[in-house]
Amino acid sequence: MQMRTLGSSGLLVSAVGLGCMGITHASGAPMNREEGAEVVRKAYEMGYTFFDTAECYTGIYPDGSTAYNEEVVGDALRLVRDKVVIATKFGVKHGGDHLILDSSPETIRRSVEGSLRRLGIDCIDLYYQHRIDPKVQPETVAETMAELIQKGKIKAWGISETNEEYLRRAHAVCPVAAVENRYSMMARWHEKLFPVVEELGIAYVAFSPMANGFLSGRYNADSKFEQGVDFRSKMPQYTKEGFEKGQELLTLLNTMAQEKNATPAQISLSWMLCKKPYIIPIPGSRKPARLQENLESAELILSDSEIAAIDARLETMDLPVFGGH
Repeated sequence: MQMRTLGSSGLLVSAVGLGCMGITHASGAPMNREEGAEVVRKAYEMGYTFFDTAECYTGIYPDGSTAYNEEVVGDALRLVRDKVVIATKFGVKHGGDHLILDSSPETIRRSVEGSLRRLGIDCIDLYYQHRIDPKVQPETVAETMAELIQKGKIKAWGISETNEEYLRRAHAVCPVAAVENRYSMMARWHEKLFPVVEELGIAYVAFSPMANGFLSGRYNADSKFEQGVDFRSKMPQYTKEGFEKGQELLTLLNTMAQEKNATPAQISLSWMLCKKPYIIPIPGSRKPARLQENLESAELILSDSEIAAIDARLETMDLPVFGGH
């Protein structure tokens, strides 16, 4: 398995990580704790060593209790704790149709204790600020991260959905190991951060690398998603108009997949893996066959000229307005 480094932290992870969110949150009713843990455990057995969760990735079980993603991940990896890297996040709560942001030092200190307890571990490998809180300065967050590192609560920290100014200010106080920003063939606006993370020696962890499954080519305008608990039911790319606008890209992926004896999902992941050595996509799935398919994308090599040709085509496409979590 190809490995990549999480910035200056020195933490080595599988080139493709597992985004665990969908097991309990945003991809339908949550799997029960045992079945969810089995999915994560199988991913480890396949070769995944990088697992991404968050304190807010929750759902509601049929009995009314809370489905905590961190508990599922912790259950799955307890016996192999020293062989994996676990990332989790703080600073976000769900308030119906909006996010409640809180990155105050007091909240961070409470959050890290809760995550450690739910994961069943004594130190978090990579701790992300889930979203920028406009009420708190980046230096304040970074100082709190330095405190947690000094106390042995976390090994390294990162920022999700950051911009250049915030990243530079935070990094100057306490080195940032990774940013976790949206990135896919349909969401390329953060490419302007690439020179910055290269300069600072920071990893770029790509969430929603297949545009919430759209680029897998496994859905169409008639696909149905569970209302209320599957966020894809409200995403613009999954409307009839979204599929019409995305058809050119799906055709490109299918054509390349046939040429490479691969799948559209593998082409979309290989495109970013081969573009930069510090990009680590974290696709998610509940299906072991899909997990294996995604992991194998790291073995598919696209040349610089092939990547450049894809990028040139993407520049000409009128892609759907992208929505996602």
